[in-house]
Amino acid sequence: MTVGPDGKLQLNPDQQVSYTMCLGCTTQCGVRVRVDKASQTVVRVAGNPYSPLSADPHLPMGVPVRKSFQHLSRFEEKGLAGRSTACGRGNAVLEQMNSPFRVTRPMKRVGPRNSGRWEPISFEQLVKEVVFGGDLFGEGRVAGLAELRSFEPIDPAQPELGPKVNQVAMLTSVNDGRENFVRRFVQQSYGSINMVGHGSYCGGSYRSGSGAAFGDTKQMPHAKPDLQNAEFIIFVGTAPANAGNPFKRQGTLLARARTEGKLNYVVVDPVLTHADNMVAQERSRWIPIRPGTDGALALAMIRWIIENERFDAAFLAQPNQAVAEAAGEAAWCNATHLVVAQPGHSRQGFFLRGSDMGLPVPEADRYKDADPFVVLDGEGKPIFHAKATGPARLFVDQEIEVSGQKLLVRSSLTLLRQAAGSQSMAQYSDACGIPLEVIVGLAREFTSHGKKAAINTHGGTMAGNGFYNAFALVSLNTLIGNLNRKGGTIINGGGFKEEDGPRYQLAGFEGQIKPSGTPLGRNTPYEKSAEFKRKKESGAKPYPAEQPWYGTAPQLATEWLSAAQSGYPYGLKALLLWATNPVYGIPGLRPIAEKVLGDPKAIPLLVAMDCFINETSSFADYIVPDAFMYEGWGFVAAWGGVPTKAFLTRWPVVEPKMAKTAQGQPGGMEAFLIAAAKAMGLPGFGAAAIKDAEGNAHPLDRAEDYYLRAAANVAFTGKGPVPDASDDDITLTGVTRIMPDLEETLKPDEVRKTAFLFTRGGRYQPAAEAWDDKEWAAWRFTKPLNVYNEVVGTAKDSLSGQRFSGVPVWAPPRFADGTPVRQTYPEAEWPLQLISYKSPLQNSYSIAANRLRGLHPDNPVAINPEDAARAGIKTGDAIRISTPTGSASAVAVVRHGVRQGVLAVEHGFGHRELGARAHRIGDEVQPSVPGIDAGIALNDLGLIDPTRKARAPFVDPVSGTAVRQAIPARLAKA
Repeated sequence: MTVGPDGKLQLNPDQQVSYTMCLGCTTQCGVRVRVDKASQTVVRVAGNPYSPLSADPHLPMGVPVRKSFQHLSRFEEKGLAGRSTACGRGNAVLEQMNSPFRVTRPMKRVGPRNSGRWEPISFEQLVKEVVFGGDLFGEGRVAGLAELRSFEPIDPAQPELGPKVNQVAMLTSVNDGRENFVRRFVQQSYGSINMVGHGSYCGGSYRSGSGAAFGDTKQMPHAKPDLQNAEFIIFVGTAPANAGNPFKRQGTLLARARTEGKLNYVVVDPVLTHADNMVAQERSRWIPIRPGTDGALALAMIRWIIENERFDAAFLAQPNQAVAEAAGEAAWCNATHLVVAQPGHSRQGFFLRGSDMGLPVPEADRYKDADPFVVLDGEGKPIFHAKATGPARLFVDQEIEVSGQKLLVRSSLTLLRQAAGSQSMAQYSDACGIPLEVIVGLAREFTSHGKKAAINTHGGTMAGNGFYNAFALVSLNTLIGNLNRKGGTIINGGGFKEEDGPRYQLAGFEGQIKPSGTPLGRNTPYEKSAEFKRKKESGAKPYPAEQPWYGTAPQLATEWLSAAQSGYPYGLKALLLWATNPVYGIPGLRPIAEKVLGDPKAIPLLVAMDCFINETSSFADYIVPDAFMYEGWGFVAAWGGVPTKAFLTRWPVVEPKMAKTAQGQPGGMEAFLIAAAKAMGLPGFGAAAIKDAEGNAHPLDRAEDYYLRAAANVAFTGKGPVPDASDDDITLTGVTRIMPDLEETLKPDEVRKTAFLFTRGGRYQPAAEAWDDKEWAAWRFTKPLNVYNEVVGTAKDSLSGQRFSGVPVWAPPRFADGTPVRQTYPEAEWPLQLISYKSPLQNSYSIAANRLRGLHPDNPVAINPEDAARAGIKTGDAIRISTPTGSASAVAVVRHGVRQGVLAVEHGFGHRELGARAHRIGDEVQPSVPGIDAGIALNDLGLIDPTRKARAPFVDPVSGTAVRQAIPARLAKA
């Protein structure tokens, strides 16, 4: 279709233009796709003007679809003013929908695991064998999912482990909008506690450190800079538009802010990416830093800011939300709250509470929200924080009377000052390799813009001290009180409730299970474990634990395969993999994974649900096909950086390429889980599985039964329901192809409103509603920011028994037992450090896209000229990189844009699957395509922790997150 000079739309009857969601990366931007109707092929991808991830400002949803096309055209130059684009990756990966490497029918391995041989099987055979088991491969009997769903204890002597059903686990990747459906099966219906995504080996250290600053290390809230209105931003370990979701939106806003606005920014990173370039001119600067030392920089800045009183005292001194708002503050924190500092006291490290001061509090409420914190008022008198009517004292380090006795207390900000002051500015400078005058200059500039400055970080913190590095960096934002403020930092606006909405109850169902027991990743306090209890009862020393525990962390994929190998805390009977690739994604895991996944005795049943055969699913017993890109359903909120509510919808704009079931449904992930659930008689699936608002029962027999009702919830929630889609909207966007499903599944008054969502590719709050008249964010984080995090500060290291620090501290990367990495692998023997950085084009699964490889076929390793000269290496030379775990060949590129002592590896290359190896499927052999195996994968060189009893990847000791930065290495010319 085209828009003429007069603004009239000229339709192409052979094509449709649909608004939906991209899966070219984890941002999942709103896009418009041009579809050839006859061949059911997506021929082009561009941006969705309704979506804030693709347009700024985005179009109001009330704009008719026909007019939205005008806004993308030369008519009145609307297309220039409201450009809506897709990135290079989003444009290129669509070709993988027709890739010769697609898995489109169920497959069963032939021969040993990872042999590269498969036989196609029917969907019905797949379900029967996976559910009921048998002698499936001539290797002995394998228990199926039905038999493994037992609620008898794994070990009667260790009831804390939970039921045997926990020995069936699901590893997933990023939430592509279908995670709630999968969770319904795994946890609520089947009953296993073990389902986890990829966060612990993506940006988990940042999220955990941010979670500490935001007071929730399980849900891990985080904020992003308001790029449109900020005046100064420091990006540490993340390069805007190169990394740090949402990539494309960040790039667009950053470019506009540095040309049209007041924004200046600094990128602190061991490697220079295109975030700083000649186009940016004086608006940006690159400061190279030693890998893994972000915390030293942050603590130095914190020390200087406190010593020079450059913090926002008016913000920090507000002890509760009401007082803060009355003082004109959009957020508040616990800087003034008193912490028990008396050595040896039973409450040392905990906040002083009202009940400690004699306030009558029911026992069930003690030390919870109903039990107030204590601060010192302006006159130095103790007062409950909730009763305060004005600012409280910021710096407290004194004894107060509690229950007739003297008790030493310190305020949270005092504890941070002490931690920052534990090392000199010169020591911090030496540690991070940034000159002292540059650190001071950064701190001074950061505190010279009021609340219109921000620190942003992400994957660069994935080091052996990443948790505290991230905690320290995010704490800098707290010191200037920039949260919820225009030009400062903002939380995401979030999405709309699709599960527990006004039309259908999808969040729960009759007979649902509440999973219980110990998660496989041991992300619960060790002190609650059966091992700790057993040691205490026997009189033995409880520390160290057999293996590390991560009591303040969320579920951890990083520990799963090593746990399965060691059987600690228990082994696995079956592992389900959904669109995930931990063998490629977790540094140091490959040698462990090859043994665990390759041995049916270690994990007897291994089922993958994926579009392709990757480095992990290649070990599977069965592969279930899955929808790819624009073939499936999904609902997801923007991950971050969008101040308004934004909820994207994906729907099958083309016919899925998966083989059909006997019922005529695409035989993908949803059909498999539904069929498996019905075969086992699980609750929440089949007839009468879903209740509507009136209590009427509806079936869950196909994917549409779930997703269309979820869409109806979104359509009717919020301030009010969306309008009805017009016939013109439906025709122009191709929603006509799913109208029969809408009419069959939904109630008459729901059909057109739900269709409205699909004609816009989601539901989006108007851009004009981002800020109120006080320039406060419409969606505010209203809980207290944590200068001191009590949960972290009272948790113990499961190996040493020592408490963690509740405020940011600087220490170099260390292994699980506390040994510094450089003590085990000294610089004299391993003079270089490996780091990973994001590619602007490739992701972890896009390597088979020919157009991307045509633009960027390889990832030569970036080497500083001085390091290259010492080794006699020049650009284009073949090199050999070694780490204590392994070695790999690569090609060198000598660059001034990488810090001396650093080897920088771009992510997305070095594949062994996804087309790099030709598999035999039945009588057919996949094609051999040169170049898919090009380059090097840094994660194959990741470390095994030498201090642990069982082989396990090196992870951050607090958060359990993978380590892919600051890996000791050496270099030789090949």
